[in-house]
Amino acid sequence: MEEKLSQGPDRRALPDSHEAAMPNQRLSSRRLLMALISVVLPLYLMLSLLSTTFPAQPPSIMRGSTSVPTMTSSRCRVPLEAHIMSKCPDARDCLRDLVVPAMEQVVDKVNFTLSFIGSYGTFFLSGTIDPCPCRLLLTKSTSEYSIDKNNSIHCMHGPGECLGNMLSLCAVDLYPNDAVIYLGFTNCLISSYGQIPSRDLVESCALEHGIAFEDLNGCISEEGKGLDLLMASMERSQAAGVKKSCTVRVNNKTWCVRDGGEWKDCPGGSNTKSLVKEVERLYGE
Repeated sequence: MEEKLSQGPDRRALPDSHEAAMPNQRLSSRRLLMALISVVLPLYLMLSLLSTTFPAQPPSIMRGSTSVPTMTSSRCRVPLEAHIMSKCPDARDCLRDLVVPAMEQVVDKVNFTLSFIGSYGTFFLSGTIDPCPCRLLLTKSTSEYSIDKNNSIHCMHGPGECLGNMLSLCAVDLYPNDAVIYLGFTNCLISSYGQIPSRDLVESCALEHGIAFEDLNGCISEEGKGLDLLMASMERSQAAGVKKSCTVRVNNKTWCVRDGGEWKDCPGGSNTKSLVKEVERLYGE
């Protein structure tokens, strides 16, 4: 028995050699696992990130409204229009308390237009008005001043108002698809309507809303540019039969009027909530 055992394979050595191999096998397995993790984990994280559904970026306040009919989610935007005069306290109240707050909520559902009220007549200039940013338009300090474009233009609160109207329309012309800029700029001007068209006010509002003062000045000073915009805007208000600042129209119908410090002709309500509700109702049809 002893001879056979000595001549046969040493069975007692097998456990020793197996145990000696186990640490190497474990080490190799651990290295393989770590290698797989270092490759697979980054790929998994990258794929997870790419497959994540993020919420749509909400529109910035008043951003994206245009004066051209557009389609959103296969629906027509609701026409919303404000007819104002730039040096009118009722226009200030109307924008501040109704139009701007409503636009913050329904900007993606409306086709917003800012229109101005005036008439063709004689343009008088009395006293001295800051010649900038309208250096080519205001060259006289007194006497009758006529803006001759075959017809003269008359603004209820004087020549300064005509200039304020043109400044706002030039902002629309510069940023036609960005109401957060042109409506914000207009609201800034009209909030201090008594100072229109002071250069300091115009520069301050332009800076606040990211408009280059030189661009506004160029629009006003360019022969025929500002006047053409103003005349077209006034014609639009006249065609709609609007004479009072501020008149808010929804879907081409009068929604509410701010006149003499009071809300008038507002069967649907004069608050932001009612206006927003009406826009959403029309948008849902």
